[in-house]
Amino acid sequence: MRILFVAAEAAPIAKVGGMGDVVGALPKILRDMGHDVRIFLPYYGMLPDKMEIPTEPIWWGSAMFQSFAVYETVLPGTDVPLYLFGHPAFSPRRIYGGEDEDWRFTFFANGAAEFCWNYWKPEIVNCHDWHTGMIPVWMHQSPDISTVFTIHNLAYQGPWRWFLEKTTWCPWYMQGHNTMAAAVQFADKVNTVSPTYAEQIQTAAYGETLEGLLSFISGKLSGIINGIDTEVYDPATDKYIAQTFSADTLEKRKANKIALQEEVGLEVNSKAFFIGIVTRLVEQKGIDLILNILDRFLAYTDAQFVLLGTGDRYYETQMWQLASRYPGRMATYLLYNDALARRIYAGTDAFLMPSRFEPCGISQMMALRYGSVPIVRRTGGLVDTVFHHDPTNHAGTGYCFDRYEPLDLFTCMIRAWEGFRYKDYWEQLQQRGMSQDFSWYQSAKEYVNLYRSIYGLPPQEEEQPPQQEEAQVDEPVATGKS
Repeated sequence: MRILFVAAEAAPIAKVGGMGDVVGALPKILRDMGHDVRIFLPYYGMLPDKMEIPTEPIWWGSAMFQSFAVYETVLPGTDVPLYLFGHPAFSPRRIYGGEDEDWRFTFFANGAAEFCWNYWKPEIVNCHDWHTGMIPVWMHQSPDISTVFTIHNLAYQGPWRWFLEKTTWCPWYMQGHNTMAAAVQFADKVNTVSPTYAEQIQTAAYGETLEGLLSFISGKLSGIINGIDTEVYDPATDKYIAQTFSADTLEKRKANKIALQEEVGLEVNSKAFFIGIVTRLVEQKGIDLILNILDRFLAYTDAQFVLLGTGDRYYETQMWQLASRYPGRMATYLLYNDALARRIYAGTDAFLMPSRFEPCGISQMMALRYGSVPIVRRTGGLVDTVFHHDPTNHAGTGYCFDRYEPLDLFTCMIRAWEGFRYKDYWEQLQQRGMSQDFSWYQSAKEYVNLYRSIYGLPPQEEEQPPQQEEAQVDEPVATGKS
């Protein structure tokens, strides 16, 4: 199939959230499976610092009374063709923000549609979030081009219809009060980044006022769990951690714990229960729950805690002050640092992620990959990737709680702290987590079947390459299937 990914982000050159991971990794795997997949991305001002871009465009177009240029290159480290949408509106060295955000991304979507009609015609356009939401509306008049609309963050729904009618072409048949609402109605298929989240957004608690519409179109709505790059993020080869290890050599992992304690200024104690968190400090991530119970948890136990992330100033201040009350036991790093994040995954005993809502989540997969046992709330993608620890039946990969209440989180953390004392069971828990298959190949198979369903074709089971195979365990593998 000829597939064009249109998105505002693509790792590693332009990444803010999980969308960048999907657009940066999935096309590469789909091309390995034999499909002609390409990416259409804004030409941001910082891109020349990260990659080589030809000086001459391959095509000139016009949309919304503006001229634009399209430059062709490849996504770094892959053979995926990358088309960059060039216009002064995207010259600033930023991805989001600014008073012109609604206009510039509506213009970008219009340019992508013109590109499909006049230069390279795909069979399927995979649109990502509201920035590309008008494309399914426009492609409704082109029966030979199908659309898939992927929802990464339902909270951001794009400009209202009155704005769209003033700035771009709104066909007579268009319905929907904003860009997101129009997209889900006119896309041939709609998917989110986890099966559980696809169900949750049809309820008032998670639907962001679109729950009625999403329930109405539920027949074409599905969820496919995200993956991680299991070659880049591999504890057996990762050069950013102090000591490489695998599920079979967990005894070596202790060196990473000691090295991390030294690095972040905590008391060096391999027997202490060490909890890590790598996150955006925003309400969605459950930071208010953590602030409610962490002081009591640290006073009650001998545990240690390290936090890495940035976000709301209030949460940053509270975490910084809390760390100052527990010198040698808690460290707070208010920054973004991928290398330190890997060392936290590899050096902590448990990883905390009590999200209020979580469309998919990547951090819990990274923690499992590196042997850090997740402590999570059962919501969204966390339900599909972390299974509750059952020591009696030797099953499960983490500790889970249901209600969004401080006491429930506190109880779950205490259970994990007590479970850590039983070293044999804890090691088995780590090994089960490390054996889970979160490779992008699993997600890619689901996307191929989603594309095939547009044409009424049955699911196609493709054999997994030998080098992708990992050990099987009793726990069901999280592949994005309900």
